[in-house]
Amino acid sequence: MSHRRLTGLIAAVYTPFDREGRLNLTPIAGMVRRLTEEGVGGIYVCGTTGEGSSLSTDERQDVAQAYWDAAEDRIPVVIQVGHNCLADSCRLAEHAQRLGVHAISANAPSYFRCADLDTLVASMATIAGAAPELPFYYYHIPSMNGTVVDMVKFLERGSRQIPNLVGLKFTQPDLATYQACVELHDGRFDVLWGCDEMLLGALATGARGAVGSTYNIAAPLYRRIMEAFEAGDGKLARRLQGRSVAMVRLIARYPFHYAMKEILKMLGHDFGECRLPQKRLRPEDIDSLRGELEQAGFFDWAISMTPSADQKPTTAPPHFSAERLAGNGAYERLNQS
Repeated sequence: MSHRRLTGLIAAVYTPFDREGRLNLTPIAGMVRRLTEEGVGGIYVCGTTGEGSSLSTDERQDVAQAYWDAAEDRIPVVIQVGHNCLADSCRLAEHAQRLGVHAISANAPSYFRCADLDTLVASMATIAGAAPELPFYYYHIPSMNGTVVDMVKFLERGSRQIPNLVGLKFTQPDLATYQACVELHDGRFDVLWGCDEMLLGALATGARGAVGSTYNIAAPLYRRIMEAFEAGDGKLARRLQGRSVAMVRLIARYPFHYAMKEILKMLGHDFGECRLPQKRLRPEDIDSLRGELEQAGFFDWAISMTPSADQKPTTAPPHFSAERLAGNGAYERLNQS
């Protein structure tokens, strides 16, 4: 299948809820606008980050519609349609095809798991076949769904049985297998890297595109990593990647996605809380998170330095002036640090 490959940063976007835990789609437009201004190359909807497994099928369709409307064809939209019920996966795939999104993706069922290659290929063929006009990416994330299958063999077998299979979202810290997938059949497949804190290593093994959660909050940092790599400045690229590692390690000391939503709130995008069974943060934990981010200088280098005309820097977290959030030379200091 001929398709436009996904390149650059693909933000795995969050799903916003109100205080009662219901969908609140209002913040999506502002978030997509900010990501676009920061040079993000696409959005990945209703994956792990977007809590797709915690949403009903109707809710997932509503979220997909909202992100598609907000993107307005400015950036590619990929809809994750994996579900424990393959019939619901097919329904989500059909809906995505009606919308006309760039591509669909699906992870494997996580309750009755795909125990072998044949079962995985058959399951993904069922889903992809529901939207034959859209490119299909298998979402490889064994840490979440327990499906442990050699992705090189999956691509080889899948390419014979899934006509619209174009690649993978590869979320496993295994660069050797990742490189083998990238180089398979002379680079035929579009293999997107999925571990933010290892982006530089993936670039070195052939990555052209990457999907990640922290691209929502630190896209300028990751763009500089990619720019430094392309320029052959390995020292700067490693230093910046080290900053990503430190940031991810800091956030991971808390319930990760809940903490990420709190950081979004600090940046002016209130996406509410995560749904149970994800663990919640206590108020004192949120204060601690903010303090650690401030100490690390996060608000100096992680956010956009070019806010849109209608984006007022009044969303600055406590102890940060609007001037400091608006830039104040922070982007230049990032390049020099």
